[in-house]
Amino acid sequence: MAKVYVLLVVSVLAIGCDKSTPTNPSGTTYTVTITNAGVSPKTLEVPLGARVVFVNNDSVSHYMHSDPHPDATDCTPLNQVGLLLATQSRNTGNLVEAKTCGYHDHDAPTNAAFKGSIVIK
Repeated sequence: MAKVYVLLVVSVLAIGCDKSTPTNPSGTTYTVTITNAGVSPKTLEVPLGARVVFVNNDSVSHYMHSDPHPDATDCTPLNQVGLLLATQSRNTGNLVEAKTCGYHDHDAPTNAAFKGSIVIK
């Protein structure tokens, strides 16, 4: 009987740990696209709690991080994007603090084309 109970608990925990992509509060998708010309849009406004998907449409990788370089401490949910290989995409963490978060390509921190900001309202 104890084994059945343990299996039931494990099954319930597994269901609660769904790895699917969370939805934004408004159901809207917020996207930053990366190309060989840079990031677009350069400034993106999102509501509290939103996540932003970074899409790398460039033929090379980009390592997207929060400002400032190299510490990346201003907006740590942005650091979840990290290294994006060509054609890869990844979400930020939930942006839960009202502020403006700057970001950059960690491998090209002075290249203005790969710098942008997300305004969380």
